[in-house]
Amino acid sequence: MPSYSVKLFAGSGSQDLAKHIAHAYGKPLGLVTLKKFSDGELSVAFEESIRGTDLFLIQSTQPPADNLMELLMMIDAARRASAKYVTVVIPYFGYARQDRKDKPRVSIAAKLVANLISAAGANRIVTCDLHAGQIQGFFDIPLDHLHGIGIFVPYLRNLNLDLLFAAPDVGGVSRARSYAEQFNADMVICDKHRKRANEIASMQVIGEVEGRDVVLVDDMIDTGGTLCKAAALIKDKGAKSVRAVCTHGLLSGNALANIGQSVLEELVITDTIPQRQQHPKIKVLTVADMFAKAIRKIHDFESISTLFI
Repeated sequence: MPSYSVKLFAGSGSQDLAKHIAHAYGKPLGLVTLKKFSDGELSVAFEESIRGTDLFLIQSTQPPADNLMELLMMIDAARRASAKYVTVVIPYFGYARQDRKDKPRVSIAAKLVANLISAAGANRIVTCDLHAGQIQGFFDIPLDHLHGIGIFVPYLRNLNLDLLFAAPDVGGVSRARSYAEQFNADMVICDKHRKRANEIASMQVIGEVEGRDVVLVDDMIDTGGTLCKAAALIKDKGAKSVRAVCTHGLLSGNALANIGQSVLEELVITDTIPQRQQHPKIKVLTVADMFAKAIRKIHDFESISTLFI
């Protein structure tokens, strides 16, 4: 068992979730000053000794980019303050959608962010539901990839419905299949074609949904265009009800209006990204207990595989 102590600190982008993680872990958040100069430049300072500690920095990297920059500065400050081991807890890993060159002359931003985190001095990453699992290979340091399925499955079981699972696009097939296997259920696929980002040209359903209670499964929801269009198409095909589970609720642009006007019974998300507005169709589940257990197991050098379904 390690003899050095654990300390938890939070960035400004994940304060609420970090407090819940700290409460579940049984240790208060450490004191860190996060502020900006008048021109917007960030400043980070730990207000207590972290020398020789097992340090966990909790910060999602959703927009604005200040959240990512703040995290990098916290890692750098921790290394310079002689923390023994720096683990970065990133409930939502931003820029993960840019994980390949899908057209000429574009950045692979997910790899760039991985390089920045490693260069800043992090020893380990803990994250949840990456947009693509292969992003784990972008890191040259250990990465623990948790899954929201452990949060959503108990909730879905309590609905007591004969569920059918749907992938909103071909890329989400393996994720939807994981849910279907838990319920010994069938799945369908929504095949879409995009003109450009956040704009769908066409979509069709592959599979039979008539008379079924369908659950759309995705890792994130941004504007909600894909999910709402998929839900409408599935409903038009004769589904009894349509709901969606998405780990990361970005909910940008007209997302709330799109969801409110959609045929979705409900949208279930987690608190990896703070939600500043409530909506009657949106239910938020917490990942705090899952991350608290992961932090404890990492510190105690135990396997975290028990956290997976």
